[in-house]
Amino acid sequence: MKIICFGDSLTRGITLDKGRLRITKKNYPNYLKEFLNRNITVINKGVFNDNSDLLLKRLKKDVLEENPDFVIIGIGGNDCNFDWNEVAEHPDSEHQAIVPADRYIANVRTMTERMKEAGITPIVMTLPPLDPVRYYQFLFKQYGSSIGHWISLKGGMEHWHGMYNDRLMNLADEMQVGKADVRTALRQAGSLQDLISDDGIHLTSAGYRVVGREISCFFNGGEK
Repeated sequence: MKIICFGDSLTRGITLDKGRLRITKKNYPNYLKEFLNRNITVINKGVFNDNSDLLLKRLKKDVLEENPDFVIIGIGGNDCNFDWNEVAEHPDSEHQAIVPADRYIANVRTMTERMKEAGITPIVMTLPPLDPVRYYQFLFKQYGSSIGHWISLKGGMEHWHGMYNDRLMNLADEMQVGKADVRTALRQAGSLQDLISDDGIHLTSAGYRVVGREISCFFNGGEK
């Protein structure tokens, strides 16, 4: 069996360590292979800062040509993000998400359709939760507090994050695609302080372990 983990930095295994973003070997694809505990191939095709536009562009090379049995699609956090430099420079202007929600859903739909046509089983991973306080502190440190007013007018990043996640889950139901609800699993696993890095969005090794365990349920008959 071959499984491809296809996504962004949360698939690649980025974590904030001593104030710097680093790649950890204790990422969820490695934990997934550990939990499955049998002769399978798990390939990590996560790329830092990817969004669904970029994922779609590398679908053929990184997924279809690899001919896997399953693909875990983990994307959305960068799609619903904003160009914070632009927001800081023009806090009273309108700003669009990096990938607007309609295009994001269309991209994921196209990817899942092409995987199914190729005989590959896609599994959609929910967006992990944010730790809002630390996430905003991280943003303000980088871009200044002027972006805070604009964020509040938009309902907060948790609102945008949740909206993209809800639409993703609705799409998965519509297309009858499996869902790995890592969002709920992380919230139920313990304190987000221990599971999410100090930037409020990337996971710690403990957080990646929770994700790997949750996804392994698809292959272990629902056992955690």
